[in-house]
Amino acid sequence: MRFISDFNFLLKQLNRAAAKYAIIHTMICSPLSISRRHVLGELYSRCGPIEKVPVFIDSEEIGFVDEGLGHYADAFQFHIPEDICKKLASGHYTYSFECDYAETDGQNPGETRKLQLKNIVLSARKGYAKPVPRRASGEPKTKTAEA
Repeated sequence: MRFISDFNFLLKQLNRAAAKYAIIHTMICSPLSISRRHVLGELYSRCGPIEKVPVFIDSEEIGFVDEGLGHYADAFQFHIPEDICKKLASGHYTYSFECDYAETDGQNPGETRKLQLKNIVLSARKGYAKPVPRRASGEPKTKTAEA
């Protein structure tokens, strides 16, 4: 009887370990998908589709971005290291772009030209100073005069 209870205990521990491994393994392998409109901002309507565009931090190439979800998915997939992926998802980076004008055959003079994305540069956001409270914590509360 003791053998069966020990076996059940070991089986539960093994299932827990396998579940943790599956979660960690999926997080490492999955690329980050972000909306094109979020990444491109004002350039969204002017930027053409991309195939494979390099991503840089501090002039060092760290990966690439593509539209791996298909033409109608309207999202970029970032294939970058996990630690940078986490920071990018939580808003620690801003986007900068290097673009060229796309080739057009019959361009109208007043029409805005389409852009072709050459690369994306991620820049760390600047930290901001902690706001100073209106009154110091040691000062007593002041009472207002009632009329």
